[in-house]
Amino acid sequence: MSQSADTAQFSKIRAALWPIHNYELKKFLPMGFMMFFILFNYTMMRDTKDSLLASAPNSSSEIFNFVKFFVVLPAAILFVVLYTKLTNILSRVSLFNWIVGVFSGFFMLFGYVIYPLIGSLHPDVATVQALQDANPALHYPLAMWGNWSFVLFYTMSELWGSVMISLLFWQFANEITRTKEAKRYYAMFGLIANFALIASGWTVNVFSDIKKTLPAGEDPWAMTLKFLMAFIFVAGMIVIFINTWMEKNVLTDPRFYDAAEPKKKKKEKPKLSIGESFKYLLSSPYIGFIAILVLSYGMSINLIEVIWKKQIKVNFAGDANDINAFMGTFSMFTGIATIFLILFTKGIVRRFGWFTAAIITPAILAVTGGLFFFFILNKDSLGPMFSNFGITVTFAAVIIGMVQNVLTKGTKYSLFDPTKEMSYIPLDQELKTKGKAAVDVIGGRLGKAGGSAATILLLTITAQTDIMALVAPILGVVILVVLAWFWAVGRLSKLYNALIEEQEANEAK
Repeated sequence: MSQSADTAQFSKIRAALWPIHNYELKKFLPMGFMMFFILFNYTMMRDTKDSLLASAPNSSSEIFNFVKFFVVLPAAILFVVLYTKLTNILSRVSLFNWIVGVFSGFFMLFGYVIYPLIGSLHPDVATVQALQDANPALHYPLAMWGNWSFVLFYTMSELWGSVMISLLFWQFANEITRTKEAKRYYAMFGLIANFALIASGWTVNVFSDIKKTLPAGEDPWAMTLKFLMAFIFVAGMIVIFINTWMEKNVLTDPRFYDAAEPKKKKKEKPKLSIGESFKYLLSSPYIGFIAILVLSYGMSINLIEVIWKKQIKVNFAGDANDINAFMGTFSMFTGIATIFLILFTKGIVRRFGWFTAAIITPAILAVTGGLFFFFILNKDSLGPMFSNFGITVTFAAVIIGMVQNVLTKGTKYSLFDPTKEMSYIPLDQELKTKGKAAVDVIGGRLGKAGGSAATILLLTITAQTDIMALVAPILGVVILVVLAWFWAVGRLSKLYNALIEEQEANEAK
């Protein structure tokens, strides 16, 4: 395919709705569907993990912070160490498929084997409660022990988001997508993929409502988990099939992948040790600024969500099916909002540049998060106004928090993710692979763990057990994090534009 054909102009309508050449569909559609099923699984895992752990015996939404800091973060670090080693041993397609297979197999095992046996696998509920009463300082660590399989489910769900979305899919996309293609492809990937939020949200909602149709005496939550885990397993197998098909039919075609050109020698995969890899990463300010973006998003959204999810549990009285049904509805709204945001914002990079597109997400989080905290801090005085409409102040907090979350996640999927991924493209192969692994897996988990650590520290210092007593100091931490986010966007923008100019100059020679 000639260069002129590749850069042919679309009509205004085509450029706005479908800026993909017909010959590119063989490459674009499989990647879009791959992201669809990865995000489909992630959304069901995200909704279910919160419902599962928050409604567990002797547990509450505050436990999320302890799990993220003491379990998820170490697990992410161990994964990156293992992944860094395996990249020097296995081919990309084999490593990708093995990781998807392990995750999919675990969730199937959980739904059909582990959860039905929790009565014998978990410690006695009364024993855990007695230990918590005798050791209040260990309340949440004991809750984690008493619900260890739920903690494992939560950890695997969190890792799926970092490993499959942030690392494997986007690393694959960055490897085979040219910079000029990325400006058209990446926002469209998000558009297609966010139909997954609608589909998975609907699926979660339907199967969480199953208790209305089950005979008396049957555990509705156990049945819900079986259905959802089966969907997750099937979607995982589809991802493996697409990845294998592309390896054989797309990555061998020089129209779609530069390394497939017979006259070009494919770059050898770097063979640095784990220690050398991390030393290399720490020496790159560019990667450091990307890490700050990821850390800032994870930390700020985690601090806001811990307040919001507390309101959700209180509103639904801790019922797992009701919480999961609500989270399914939330996911559907997030998918719909993201699709509209992508349609309205996907031309921002082309028209206004990388900086403008990258700065919108922290700006939206700052505005909507500020409004949410204002409502929480003034709940008592605002309560009578909502009672006139037959709405409890807690339910109002749930809805306002949902709007905040929908808008922030919508701009993340439509602008933050594409601009972050574009920033990797002009880097060398080593930073693209191992740099991305360190930033997106460890950085993503470290961001959430940082928010959890701040919460744990505040709970410990103030001797509080209810997160609602710490709203004001949490708001202060969020403000500091968002300011760091703004600063990092500005610095990274200058470095990114310089690299792109250098790359374009080299191509013109």
